[in-house]
Amino acid sequence: MRVTNTSIYRNFTFTANDLHSKLIKSFSKIGGNSKKYESAAENPLAYYEGLNMDTHFQDLESKVSLIKDVKHRMYQQELGARAIQSALTGDNGSKFQIEKALNATSDHTSTLSAVRDELTQSQHEIVNALNVQYQNIYVFGGNDSSQAPFYLSEDGKTLTYRHLFPGDKTTTDITMTLTKQTDGSYEYVIDDIDSVVKAMTEQGVMDLGYGYIGDRDSLIDTYTGGLNVLTGITSKTARDMISLGKTDDLKALIQERMNGSAIALTGQAAFAVQDYIDNPTQDGLNTMNKVLGDTLSEIDASSIRLGTIYEELGIKYSRLDDTHTRLLSVQDSLTEAYADKLGADPYEAIMEMVSNQYSYNAALQVGSKLMETSLFDFMR
Repeated sequence: MRVTNTSIYRNFTFTANDLHSKLIKSFSKIGGNSKKYESAAENPLAYYEGLNMDTHFQDLESKVSLIKDVKHRMYQQELGARAIQSALTGDNGSKFQIEKALNATSDHTSTLSAVRDELTQSQHEIVNALNVQYQNIYVFGGNDSSQAPFYLSEDGKTLTYRHLFPGDKTTTDITMTLTKQTDGSYEYVIDDIDSVVKAMTEQGVMDLGYGYIGDRDSLIDTYTGGLNVLTGITSKTARDMISLGKTDDLKALIQERMNGSAIALTGQAAFAVQDYIDNPTQDGLNTMNKVLGDTLSEIDASSIRLGTIYEELGIKYSRLDDTHTRLLSVQDSLTEAYADKLGADPYEAIMEMVSNQYSYNAALQVGSKLMETSLFDFMR
């Protein structure tokens, strides 16, 4: 039977390309990052078991990434709560400034002016802590993490909470204004207490395997709104009071806690000092001392509430960290199992590479002979 030159060359080209492909694959296996089987046909059972492992690994990877982000967000929340506490009771905080003002006399107007400025500055530091960000997310924004939740007027009198509630198209602004009372003290007048209640009940629960997904109370709440931090009232407490029909009691508690919050106490002290500067009489001095003394007595309780907040955040962070560690351990085990099942054995890979290299070199030698005229003449 007569064999044509074209047929011979076509068969040779196919064989040479196939050997070259096998050689390249065997080279890649030596690196230790290649799969043992390139297709299901080579070993269907092992191949599809590997696909299941791969799917499981990708799922684990997404969860690890999510928990890592939530961990960092909660860590920033903890730092924010600590920063507020520091502004209130730190070395140069509100408590120190109030004590400084109480030790001043009517002849120390310059000292009182400096105290007032420091107290106003502390108010702004508290707001900055409430507007802390992690990767462009405002961590104290609750369900609305895209915009700064708190704004404070330059004089520290008006605090605005800005929030976009789920389902709403426009942002809700809640203003709280420090208003002077008949006894010389200051309290917040809240223009929309219902929206405050709504904001303080927001949650972002997350199942970490510790609770029952059908019971929200058993799941970890990863959201801590700024209003919850200021008042020390958790979303769970607010929800429980509402479910018990105690909404009015909740509103009263919020009003009381806002007046006893770090920013309100600091602002009250600043305005009490300013009132005396504006009216430096004995009555004015007595009123200032009374307001500052009452404020000082409330500061410790406010600081304790802040401490409770960041302790709870620390506990949540610990649970997240524990889950993160367990997931990483499962990832490592899965990676090892995947390598055992589908990873190329280094010794086998080297032997396969040597064999393929020998076959490919032999094919190249045959190819060089095919191009010689005498061989073509012989085949004719």
